[in-house]
Amino acid sequence: MTARPGLASALLNQAYADDAGATPASDTLLINEQSRWLESRGERVIKFGFGQSPFPVYGPAVEALARYADQKAYLPVQGLPTLRDRVASFHSELDGTPWQSSRVLVGPGSKLLLFALIKALPEAEILIPAPAWVSYAPQARLAGQTAIKLAASFDTRWQITPEQLEAHCREGGSRTRLLILNAPGNPTGLSPDSETQRALAEVARRHGVIVLADEIYGPLDHHGSHRAFARDYPEGTVTTSGLSKWCGAGGWRLGVMHVPDALGGELFARLLGIASETWSSVASPIQEAACVAYRMSPELTNYLERQRAWLGLIGHWCAGRLQAAGVRTLLPDGGFYLFPDFDAHRAALAGIGITTSAELTARLLKETGVALLPGSAFGCDPSQLTVRLAYVDFDGEALLEHCPQRYDDPMGLPALDKVRGGIQAIEEWLP
Repeated sequence: MTARPGLASALLNQAYADDAGATPASDTLLINEQSRWLESRGERVIKFGFGQSPFPVYGPAVEALARYADQKAYLPVQGLPTLRDRVASFHSELDGTPWQSSRVLVGPGSKLLLFALIKALPEAEILIPAPAWVSYAPQARLAGQTAIKLAASFDTRWQITPEQLEAHCREGGSRTRLLILNAPGNPTGLSPDSETQRALAEVARRHGVIVLADEIYGPLDHHGSHRAFARDYPEGTVTTSGLSKWCGAGGWRLGVMHVPDALGGELFARLLGIASETWSSVASPIQEAACVAYRMSPELTNYLERQRAWLGLIGHWCAGRLQAAGVRTLLPDGGFYLFPDFDAHRAALAGIGITTSAELTARLLKETGVALLPGSAFGCDPSQLTVRLAYVDFDGEALLEHCPQRYDDPMGLPALDKVRGGIQAIEEWLP
């Protein structure tokens, strides 16, 4: 028997109608669901929309997860001590930053840790470069904070400038500010050069800006040369990372955060309070497996180096082909994203009814089967003809068996058929 809607339903629907603060579903998750739906109907889809690692989860971590599958105890809110030690050692060695295990917090994915930090702050401005990952601004609103966009451009390699940050801080007076910097970035695949990063750090230091360095893609810098922001601003940088990208374990939902001592005890206490009243602790088997994932070894180094080599090669090949087709595209520094700009084709695209990035991606999906995300999903002006391309629709397990240097034409391998086909479909579709 189906229950009829009652007064509770009517009141709830009216409240929703009056609520201007609703948070829609994430664009990145929606494109993944849409791609799956199209595939279920037998349609060909090149999945350049959802940024999930195509590589298999690091083998020793998988074996550890099986060994500890029967573990059921609640672990400490802050995280398993052994895991926090391993995380601190891993990032200290990989990034050259002195992580302290006592200031590491383990959470169910870095996404929730980011939200916890924003929520733990007193009333604050959350400064978000645009383009930026789709969840930063909604998280700021959910936490009751003020999200402020700082627009970047192709000419600045989609990075905000020290001058922008300086101007904003001077205009706004003295208040709590959190600047979110994601490098290598989603949606751009780019990192600031070392000179720009040092200058940004100096501006942040001068104005007391806290920096949230989202470095989830740091271990996937294509040359293994990621420069952690905490190297330039150790006293004011909170760093987040996790297993989802470099370890291929997005669905495991394990993220880590480091909060420097210099930010004091109150912030960390508030973070622990939020954790204890929300997620309690990350699943025991996942934390045990992560202890293995974060243990540096020759096997782990080889696993990382092969991912970097393939991602760098694929990313540069895709960017080069798009550039040759007249689509402005910067060569990526790390991760697995490109942020192409179709402005040179604006007149021709307008001739077929396309004037926004959302219209561009909708038509590409409908007419070529290539799934991309519009630049407007990442905070860009809708009329800016930018898209995010996640070059991940390939067989990562097959590629990890080989080094790209062994092949005269590594892009010709069958494992990369869909990547080649997707880029070719975009080239042939352009009016």
